[in-house]
Amino acid sequence: MQERLLVGIDVGCRQHRVAIARSNGEIVKEFSVPHNASGFGTLFSELERSESTFKLPIVIGMDGFNGYARPLDQLIGQKGYPLLNINNLKLARFKELFSGPAKTDAIDARKIVELMRWAPHLQEQRRVVTEVKMGNSVNQTLKRLSRRRRQLVLEKVRIQTRMQADLQSVAPGLVDLEGSVDNLWYLHFLTARPSLRQLAAMRPESLLKIKGVGKKYAAVISSWQKSAHFAADVDLTSAMIIEDAKRILDLMTSIAALAKELASLCEASDLARMIGSIPGFGIISSAEVAGEIGEMSRFPSEKSLALYLGMAPLDHSSGEKTRSRTAWQVNTRTKAAMMVAVAHHAWRVAESRRYYDKKRAEGKKDNQAIRSLGRHLVRVIWSMARDNRRYQMRNEKEEVILKMT
Repeated sequence: MQERLLVGIDVGCRQHRVAIARSNGEIVKEFSVPHNASGFGTLFSELERSESTFKLPIVIGMDGFNGYARPLDQLIGQKGYPLLNINNLKLARFKELFSGPAKTDAIDARKIVELMRWAPHLQEQRRVVTEVKMGNSVNQTLKRLSRRRRQLVLEKVRIQTRMQADLQSVAPGLVDLEGSVDNLWYLHFLTARPSLRQLAAMRPESLLKIKGVGKKYAAVISSWQKSAHFAADVDLTSAMIIEDAKRILDLMTSIAALAKELASLCEASDLARMIGSIPGFGIISSAEVAGEIGEMSRFPSEKSLALYLGMAPLDHSSGEKTRSRTAWQVNTRTKAAMMVAVAHHAWRVAESRRYYDKKRAEGKKDNQAIRSLGRHLVRVIWSMARDNRRYQMRNEKEEVILKMT
């Protein structure tokens, strides 16, 4: 094996512990750096000094790629050092097998170095130590923005659930005016007055001035006003409900702005445009999948890609019970995006729908049938990326992949 300097970094919230060792395991330097510009400068100065002293190439292992490691992981890539992502679960098992007398950040950094030494000799080493390959700038931006959008959507759903429960408890008739509490006209109506009681006294001409409320919804509101009923604590809860409604409106504006930005970025990303050519894969799904994948070169085979996308569950059977489980390596964001996109794909492509129905007839549940179809689509995505082609249907019964333009 080529002689190298192994650098193990135990990532922390405010401080990182670093251990530098030769390939034989001899520790040559240990130190801590704060998570700031000064600390990063100290780290790279020490790396350059060690590289110059020992005349050996450096490879860095880190147990916290992304998360608290940002932006250190990006800086390491910019400096040109190979960066290995240490599988946290495998590192924990390694420390159990080769346990030490205590646990400290310094010991953990040494254990990372030790695992880097042993990785070439361990079974399925790719899952223990994998090289980090940064995606292009467009896909990295897609990743950050699509993650932000998903966070805002989850926040919106959480607030909607809370607001709907509050409305049900203090104004049961009001919550039934519209099937969904995130309808724009409904939210504008809730925020039109500082109290829910005042909504019941609004005149028809005032209702028509509310954004989105036309004659149809004004009539619906007038019908509710005739039998409006409020709980005793409505005045206390009104302010909370109106505040939540305003927050939902703000979130909807932010989510729409992010969706527009993602659509523009998808046009600039070859991978996103390729995935978006598959029927059922809209802007949001394409952005999430392309952003999380980053670069197809990260994956040695389409099987590893399927595992990462959550479309290849593992067998977890015992005796007469046949089950499956999700692998630890699954990216839960891409799995969620794939499940939605594949379900839409099944409705838009007749052959895919027949395959889905076949799996359902075999006794598979809805999600299992969707994952089975998703597994086939991963093969399609892999082939499209390999051959620089995109998906296009010729007719209902025949699907072809044409060369990208």
